[in-house]
Amino acid sequence: MLSRLILLFTLVPAMELILLVYLGREIGFWPTVALIVVPGVVGAVVAKSQGTRVLRRIQADVAAGRVPAYGLIDGLLILVGGVLLLAPGVLTDVVGIVLLVPYSRDWVKRRVRAALENAIRRGTLRVFPA
Repeated sequence: MLSRLILLFTLVPAMELILLVYLGREIGFWPTVALIVVPGVVGAVVAKSQGTRVLRRIQADVAAGRVPAYGLIDGLLILVGGVLLLAPGVLTDVVGIVLLVPYSRDWVKRRVRAALENAIRRGTLRVFPA
């Protein structure tokens, strides 16, 4: 697990840097700066609106006595997507956008839920009642 994290935190920034330098050479300095700044600003606005919508859905689930499982996963994915859009880089922006668009987020959400359920079944993830 630790080796994967080290790999993630070294390879992703290196790939982002290489891509940004390449784009800077191909399309110029200011368009490359715009590719870094604009998605961050737009992402913050979209993450706020999507997060508010999900929060209302979670509140409605709790008020109705339902466990807000999908709402919690949605909220987590929106948070991660917003953070990725704030990080400078093209690859992180693409992943962040995927996590903020409801249709693609639904696809990711189903996979995350399946992975969590499998981990609980295998015993690699334990859930304790409050």
